[in-house]
Formats: sequence, structure tokens, C-alpha cells
Amino acid sequence: MTNEIKIATFLKVAKILNENNITWAVGASLLLYLKGITDKFNDIDLMVAENDIEKTKNIFLSLGKEYAKNPNLQYKSKCFLEFNVDGIDFDIISGFIIVNNNCDHYFPLEKHSIVEYFCLENISIPLQSVNDWLTYYTLMNRKEKVEMIKNYLNKNIKELK
Repeated sequence: MTNEIKIATFLKVAKILNENNITWAVGASLLLYLKGITDKFNDIDLMVAENDIEKTKNIFLSLGKEYAKNPNLQYKSKCFLEFNVDGIDFDIISGFIIVNNNCDHYFPLEKHSIVEYFCLENISIPLQSVNDWLTYYTLMNRKEKVEMIKNYLNKNIKELK
């Protein structure tokens, strides 16, 4: 599936989330793609405020098919849902918890943690912080993603000087 097709489906979903006043933000590889850090992404990870998760689940149920739960011991997020909308996989995460060294690290999405908005085809896309994702990927031991982000941040610091 091409990035263009994935983005078109994502924009359809983003518009509906915005129309329903959901507190949400893009994270993970789509965030890195939108920031120009990578040129590829597989699924679409959306972080959602805990008080909006039921409403969000109902929206996704109306748009596509929910996958059966497939737990991962590295995460204890309060809610993790997987959907397929028009052939595109969406991970919906609320009350994000990463387990590292037997310690739970809790990262809830709140309005103030949305640091930036990206406008694409006149649709406002809330983004999480790249620095936050550096922390998350470090805790997840995702070395390749950590290096990508560090290179991006170092390049931007050099450009500012």
C-alpha cells in the first residue's frame, strides 16, 4: 500500500475525529514521516485522551473492523485497540504505558502534550513531540528509531546555529 493511499485514509479518519472533538495526536512512525524524519510508515498510531476512548472506539467501529486483542508484555496501556479502515491498520492507544526494567512509565495524552499542529489538505493534524517519542523509543529499546530522531534533532540544532 502506498503512502499516498494510507494518508488519504488517515485524513478521512482525522477529519471525523476533529468533527467529534476528540483529543488525539499522531505518534510513532507516522509522526516521524510527517516531520520528514523517515520516508516510510506501516500502520498509523493515534494517541487518544483517556476520557475520549469510548467515543473514539465507536467512531472506528463505524469505519472499519476491529482486530482481536494481541497483548504485548512491553506495554500496559490502559487501552490499546487495533482497527483496519479501508485496508489500513490503525493502532489506537490511550493511557500509554511502557514497561522498562520492570518499571511502568505512564504517558497519558493530554491537551497540553499536543505541541504542534500540521495542516494537510485543510485538515488540522495534532502531533506529539518528537522529543517525547525519543523518550518512548528509548524505553522501548528501538535503537533504529532513536538514532533516526537523534540525527534529525542534531541536524536541526546545527541549522539553527
